[in-house]
Parts: sequence; C-alpha cells; structure tokens
Amino acid sequence: MRNLLSDFGSLEGASPPGIIAAKSSFQDEDGSSFEMPYTQIELEPYLARFGLESFRAGQRDVVETVLAGRDCLCVMPTGGGKSLCYQLPALVLDGLTLVVSPLIALMKDQVDQLSARGLPVTYINSTLALDEQYARLAQMAASAYRLVYVVPERFRSGRFLEAVRAVGVKLLAVDEAHCISQWGHDFRPDYARLGRFRRMLGSPTTIALTATATDAVRRDIVEQLRLDEPRTFIAGFARPNLFYEVQYCRGERQKVELLRAFLRDTPGSGIVYTSSRKKAEEVAQQIAAEQGRSTVVYHAGMLSEQRHAAQEAFMGGAVEIVVATNAFGMGIDKSDVRFVVHYNMPGTLEGYYQEAGRAGRDGRPSRCLLLYHSADRQIQEFFIESAYPSREIVAAVYDLLRSIPADPIELTQQEIKERLGLPVGAEGVGACEQLLESADVLERLVASQNMAAVRLDSDLPTLVDLLPKQAKVRRRVLRAVEQLVGDRRNELVYFQPRSLVASIDGDYNSVTNALNDLNELQVFTYVPPFRGRAVRMLKRDVPFDELSLDFEAMERLKTAEYEKLNQVVRFALSHHCRQAEILQYFGDADQDDCGHCDNCRRSRATKEVQASGVVLDDGVVDAVRKTLSGIARTQSRFRCGKNLIAQMLCGSGSARLEKLHLNKLSTFGLLSCLTQQDVAILIDILVAADLAEQEEIEPRRPVVQLTARGIDVMKGAAPLDHSLPIPGDLLARLRRSPPLEESERPSESDAEELPAGVELMAALKQWRSRVASRAGIAPYMVLSNATLEELACRRPRSLRELLGVRGIGQTKVNRYGGDLIRLLEGGPETVTPSAALQAEESHPDYYWTWRVLSQGFSVAECATIRRLERATIVRHVQEARADGMPVQDAWLT
Repeated sequence: MRNLLSDFGSLEGASPPGIIAAKSSFQDEDGSSFEMPYTQIELEPYLARFGLESFRAGQRDVVETVLAGRDCLCVMPTGGGKSLCYQLPALVLDGLTLVVSPLIALMKDQVDQLSARGLPVTYINSTLALDEQYARLAQMAASAYRLVYVVPERFRSGRFLEAVRAVGVKLLAVDEAHCISQWGHDFRPDYARLGRFRRMLGSPTTIALTATATDAVRRDIVEQLRLDEPRTFIAGFARPNLFYEVQYCRGERQKVELLRAFLRDTPGSGIVYTSSRKKAEEVAQQIAAEQGRSTVVYHAGMLSEQRHAAQEAFMGGAVEIVVATNAFGMGIDKSDVRFVVHYNMPGTLEGYYQEAGRAGRDGRPSRCLLLYHSADRQIQEFFIESAYPSREIVAAVYDLLRSIPADPIELTQQEIKERLGLPVGAEGVGACEQLLESADVLERLVASQNMAAVRLDSDLPTLVDLLPKQAKVRRRVLRAVEQLVGDRRNELVYFQPRSLVASIDGDYNSVTNALNDLNELQVFTYVPPFRGRAVRMLKRDVPFDELSLDFEAMERLKTAEYEKLNQVVRFALSHHCRQAEILQYFGDADQDDCGHCDNCRRSRATKEVQASGVVLDDGVVDAVRKTLSGIARTQSRFRCGKNLIAQMLCGSGSARLEKLHLNKLSTFGLLSCLTQQDVAILIDILVAADLAEQEEIEPRRPVVQLTARGIDVMKGAAPLDHSLPIPGDLLARLRRSPPLEESERPSESDAEELPAGVELMAALKQWRSRVASRAGIAPYMVLSNATLEELACRRPRSLRELLGVRGIGQTKVNRYGGDLIRLLEGGPETVTPSAALQAEESHPDYYWTWRVLSQGFSVAECATIRRLERATIVRHVQEARADGMPVQDAWLT
C-alpha cells in the first residue's frame, strides 16, 4: 500500500475546517500497520489517475465530505463532474465502493475508461452471461475490486447480497438519485428499496447524486435513503455559454417557419426534441428536405440496433442533426453540440434543463431554443394522465392479465392498450403494470433477459455448407447455433442472445443481423426475443378491490406533475432572466441575471419602462380587462376551457358557440383584432400572473376561472402589474390595435353583472389560502374545492347548516365556522382571524407537524408540506409525545 500511495506524492496536509478526519489502517512494506486520516491526504495527485489537473467547482468539498465519512447529497448538472465525487474516494478508501445506477449503457463505457487507467473496477448487470456474473461476484467477494457498478434490480439477488456482505461496503454511491423519489420525474420502484438494502449493509457512508432535484425531491431522497444528517451540495447549474430563448408560436405553421429560420442561422451539430415519435419523423424529413442537412431520427419505437446506429452516427459526426423524443439523451456526452431545440414544450423544467444542457459541453457559445405553443400543453397533460392512470384503468389491465394463462405473458403495452381500448397511451399501461408490481401480484421481467428461439429443420450434419464462404459472420453464428441445438432438431430451442454473442466473442448487432439473415434458409427458423417487458403473474385469484394500492397518493403525485407543467409554462412566459429562473428552481444560490438570454437582451427602452413601474398603455390594459371579462361572462353560464373562451372573444362563427349561446355575451368579439392563438396565449399569461386559474373538473378538461385578484383588476379596483409577461410580438400587436370605442369598453354595469357566486368562490379560495399559510399546510387540507363550491352555492347561514355541507364536520365547524359564516354573509372584507384561529396560531410549531402526521401523511409528505427537515419532524414528534398528544410509532418508520 505504501508503494501505491507513493505514486501520488506527499499525503500530508491539514484537515479542512468543519470536517472530521476519518481514518483507515494501511500496511507498510514490513507488515506493520499505520493509520492515516483520509481528509489529511493531498487530493490533487489523485486527479492525475483520471487525466485531470484540477477540481471543478464544488467537487473538492464533496470529496472531502465523503472521505470524512459523512453522508451527502450532491446535485450537479449533467456534465458537471459528479462521477469524480465517488470515483476519487474509491481510490483513497480501503474497501469497496458500490455504485448504483440505472444506466446500463453507460456502465461499460465508464468501466472501460477507468480500467484503461489501471483502476480495479467492474460492473455486474444482465448484459453479462450468468457464469461471468458469478465470476465477477466471486472476485468482488475476494476484494479484487475497489469500484463495482450495479443496477438497483441487482439487490433482488440473494447471491449478490451475500457477496456484498462478505466484502463489506465502504462507500455507497447512488447515481441518478431522483429515481428514488416519487416527487421526482423518473421514479423507479427498485430505487425505493435502496434505503432498506442500505440498512442491511450496515448503513455505510452514502453519497446520493443527481442532476435534477427540486427541494421536495431532495428531502425525499434523504428520507428514503435515511441519510444521517447529510450535507447537501448544489452547484454548477449556471451555464454562461448557453443562450436560452423562447419563441412564441401561434400555430404549427409558424413553428415550422421559426425552426427553418433558426437552422438557417445556426450551423453545427444539434438536437431537436419533439414530444412524439410521429412528430420526430415529420420534423426530420422537413429538415433533410428543406435544409439539406444530414439528419437522423431517434425514438423508443425503433429497434435497438436502429437506435444504436442513429446514436453512433450522431456521436461520430456522420450526421449533423438528430431529431428525437426524450428517449434520446442518457449518456450523450458529445462536446460540440451547438444547439438544442425543443420543438414541443417539455413536461418539466428538470427535463428541459437536462436536455438543453447537452449543448455547449465544450464551453463554446451554444443556443437553446424553446418553441412555445400553448396547445403543446395538451400533449403533456396526456402524458401525465397516462403516468397516473385511474382506478378503473388499472383494474381493467389487472383483470386482463390475470385472465391470460401464459407464463410469462408476452403482450406489449400497445397490444394491451388496443385490446382494452384504453384512453391512455402505451406508457399508461406500463404505469398500471408498475403499480400492480408494487402490490406484489405480478413481476415485470427485464426486456434484455427475454429469450430468443431457433429451430433447425434438417438432419444434415451441418448447415454451414449451405452458406457462401465469404459469409464469415453468418457461418460463425450458424456453427454456434448448431452447437447450442445439439441433437434437438425440429423443435424450438430457447436461448439468451447475449449468451450466444459471448460464446463467439462477437458484436451483438452483427450476431442478431446474422440470425435474421439466416432466416432466408428454408431449414432455419429464428424467433427474436420479445421486444417488450414480459409479465409474470404471481397472484391471479386476488380481487382487485383487495389489492394494496394507494390511489390517493397517486392523485397527490399527479397534482405535483401538473404543477411542474405549470412551472414550464411560467418559465416560457416569463420576462425575467431565463438562467436565473432555472437556478432558482433548482435551489442554486447564484441567481444573478446572465445578461445574455433573450429576456436579458431585450431592448433597454423596454427594460426601463418595466423598471420604472409605468402602467402599461391603454391598449394592453383594455385587452387584459376584456379577456378577464370574457372569462367572467362564460363562468356565469358554465365553466369553459381556454380555447372556447378565445373563440368567443375573437367573435368566431362556430356552430358550437351558437349552440351554447356564447355569441350572445356582451364580450363576444371584443378581441376580434387578435387571433384565437393570441388570446389563448394571453389567457396563459393571466394564469401565470395569478389573475386567472385553470382547474380540471374532468380528466384532461381544464376550465378557466378568475381569481380574486383577477376580479379586482377586471373591475379596475386594482392596477395591472407593469411586469405582466406579455411576449414582445403580442405586445406590439396590442399596441398597434385601433383605440376602442367608448361603447366597447367594459363599463361599471358590466362589472356588476358578474355573478355573486363567482366573486364568493374567489373570496373563499383567498380565505383558504390565508388559513393554510398560517397553519403551514396545503390548502386542500383546510377545505376541498368541492366543499368551497357547495358553500358558494348553498350559502349556509348558521353553524348547524354548515354541518350539512359535504366535507365539513364538527371539528372544522369549531375551527372555521365563524369565519365562514361572516364571509358568506358579508364578503371577504368582513373576515378577520376569528378567536378560534387566533388561539390556534398560538400553538407551538410541533403541533402543526403532529396535525399533518395524524391525518395520515408520511414523514416525506409532511416534510414537503411543512418544508422541514426529517430531523426537525422527529424532534416535533418527540415534543408532541411529551406534551401528551397521541403519537404512533409507525409515523417514523
């Protein structure tokens, strides 16, 4: 060991401030042992083993924390150098570093790179033959490796756990840690089990790493892994070489024109992301035909060898542009990507940042364009509904699967969708299977482990002589198949394709292509492995209603996904610095304006107008007030969606408007100077500015209604905020519109026409927000929307009548009854905090934590609702118990 350390120079140095020096025993050449504090080791010499000369921002702090034996959470963007934060400690620490990652495709690349530098490293996953997996397990148990990469599914194997226990784990690194959180964008059940496995391994020092984690996700990662007072590092999200920009599109035609102009002005390699496979193929064809630039398509509907070929062509520079769905990206580390275009709006800011961040890895200026069209929101809403299917859809999938006797069941998700006629995408079926797997009634098999089959219908000693001598690959493959089949001619023989590949030391794609080509022989039959994830039913006789499925939790997660989608809309419509918005979202403290995004580059005159607080001109104010009035008028009849309101305001002659009598409203045609898409964007802006809100009363059918603030602005009782994020081109059209005739302006009588129920509903929601804010709980925990609507409709006059409203029991009458009665009788201005609420505000802080937990929420959910660390919640529970409050031990397990 002394010789190994001498390769890195002097190891003397002071322990960093605030770091406890961890120690390890080393053995000298004469056999005597000595101890060395890891945090006193000079770290720079180790960098040479990775071909580096210095640390990137934040890396040293993370490495020193790990070497001090302290758990930590590291949030750095893709390409920010997260891997060094566990790879370097793996060299220093005396023991095994176990890396958990879902990215099988990246494991071999990373292991090959580290092995080339002489590091003792390997991976164990399903791409290896079983005998090779067992051999590596034995070597790991014998301490032959410092670093071992595995997928989370590996922890299902008892043999693997035995080998890990035999050698012990010095450091556990959980990469892509957002997968452990149900609040994250890529939740995976096997990740959720890592906390339990970590405890089985003795709770070794753990580093959790991710490129995208909001505050709620970070809290959940810490909770799920049960990290011990971890340090959290958030750094590297600022990308000064990236130019973020958003272009607003009135329709598909303008989107095509904007993309065409962008590509004319932007040379070099780039990625265009679309939301669907069909759109990816259409856009790729347009680029190739109109721009003459080499283009390739990539999406999950392609065969694996097709995707591999497309990725290699792009990575190797054979093609300039790849048009892809979000299936393209994991492990893409091409340094010279000059642009990333989002042709369709992504579903989350995490996804947007991760995909846009693939541009400019070499540090040179690169462009990131988002083409914003409000209709794209519907696509993302469809994806959300598919990811969180209803009880009825899950039941239908379960009943179908348990009625099929096959084992395993080889039906693709698309086939199940079509057989049942489901209103969700194939991904929705996958979500159903994942949910049913969590209830232990089925097991989803890994697609790479699906078996292929081959049949030889000939008694010839060998079929190789039927092939030309120059067909060398096919001849080698056929010899291997004949050896595999042996004397089992004229029957299907099942095998693992990767085992066959390993037996001839070949390339997977070449071997599978050869097997397909051999099908041309009449006496040779090759059946490829099932392309989807086969399902094995574990239980078929359990009625659906008896399954342990938490649909309330799914509804909360779906609500969180809709809020993430709203964040993307707000980002697209924002007038603030794009980079600062991203940094704020991810919790990065460095939030100074970048100075070079599209918003930062807006004309100085516009900035001066906004900074001075000058009220927007009459044309803009009138358009906003008329839009708000239009929402109010439709709301008085029945609740309408954004597009229907836009049609009414633009004066559309559609038969549907006539049928609904919306053409009789006083606001019909008031914005005929604008397009329907312009008005739809304006409504989106009003929602982002909290002047209106969207509420989903039926699946995928959001309706628009005014907020209390929107009512005040409509009436002229409150000024219009000068920073309203109206896109420049729309702002120009509003300013160029002809002045309004006096008869067209909303009058006081128009404002008085607003139904009292609309104002009352807005006032109730405003009251609920104040109460929830005081209590530190979510608004729906006070009263649900359905309860507020019934209150606005029935208007109870006494506490006894309040008890007749759905969702209000004696406890809520005692707590909120006085406020509600005064509000229902006299309006929001008559409501001041009641004596009961004022008394409640005097409760200690731990009381509110106890209340949330006592209503059935988990510690992780409580942390998200109350914005507290787990340690604080544990302390609050102890204080509540000491105060005599009923506390359940299960709350903290």
